[in-house]
Amino acid sequence: MNFDTLFQQQNALPTIPKVVQEVIDSFNNDNVSIDDIARKLAADQVLSAKLLRLANSSYYHSSRSIGTVDDAVLMLGFMTVRTLVISSGLTGGFKAMPGVDLKQFWRHSMHTAVIAKWIAKKIGGNSDFAFTVGLMHAIGQLVMHAAMPEQTLQIDKIAGALDSRRLSVEQTSFGYNFSDVGAELARRWRFPDNFSTVIKGYPEPLEKEHFDVMSGVVHLAVWRSRAEENKYSKEELEATIPSDVVAKIGLTNQAILDEMPPIAELSAGLEDLVN
Repeated sequence: MNFDTLFQQQNALPTIPKVVQEVIDSFNNDNVSIDDIARKLAADQVLSAKLLRLANSSYYHSSRSIGTVDDAVLMLGFMTVRTLVISSGLTGGFKAMPGVDLKQFWRHSMHTAVIAKWIAKKIGGNSDFAFTVGLMHAIGQLVMHAAMPEQTLQIDKIAGALDSRRLSVEQTSFGYNFSDVGAELARRWRFPDNFSTVIKGYPEPLEKEHFDVMSGVVHLAVWRSRAEENKYSKEELEATIPSDVVAKIGLTNQAILDEMPPIAELSAGLEDLVN
């Protein structure tokens, strides 16, 4: 199936709540009203319940109980709320599909997000952006499964969802891969251009003419999250770390291998987003 036909399939694009689309649009609107967004969130029971659960979770260490969406927005800050709302909208947009372990998919994506956030903070980058784009990095896989299930299931037999060879197998089979599809989805959902740039560029960040730091950050986060899923030993981590990318973003292997907190600690309290 060619690239344009893929996006014309009825099942390809998930439906996301209107308020989530408005929150996405807020990236492109400097005059967005936080009160307006909070009011719309409060009207969406599923989203507001998730937001309150997260605001009261161990991840945010709040000293008091957060009872309203307004309180949650005040405590968490608009950037964080926007990130959480978009995350929730994305994870809720795709329902069960044959051949996809959605729980594993979103766990890997969530781990990628929290690792990318940690690395971005370490180098003084935009950690909220890193989190959201990290969470979205593989969403093209879900679009492909939804639009052409039979063809994608054939790819699954050769290289599973977390197989590092998957992108090249898709490229050989279709002439494009899930990072191309994810970048196009971000464009169609009206995310700012830098989302598409990172989603398309993270698999081979050093091959671009102009190195994009955030593509490097997500590349590292994907490697580390995949290593977590595969339960790599310390020796396996040391042997597989993409040292050239680490150096290019201005860190050392030691910073990634020894200074990063355990992933369970980085993601504690965020499980509600993917359940």
